[in-house]
Amino acid sequence: MTAQETARMISAAGGSMAFARLLGLEGEGVKQRVNNWRHRGLPPAVILQHYSTIRRLQRQLQRNGSEKRRSVG
Repeated sequence: MTAQETARMISAAGGSMAFARLLGLEGEGVKQRVNNWRHRGLPPAVILQHYSTIRRLQRQLQRNGSEKRRSVG
């Protein structure tokens, strides 16, 4: 997953801490870890570990993107 896709997903989830909570991540350094993903992209191991949540967010972004395109046109 590219850094741009990851950044959009994190923003759509409500920010770094909201995204971390969705994935069940906690502890020291979680915010920095998620912020790093904004620049580097989501690691494949994280995608596999939280596949259903990631796919749900991706579908939500796709739906929102198509709704925006329809309303503009």
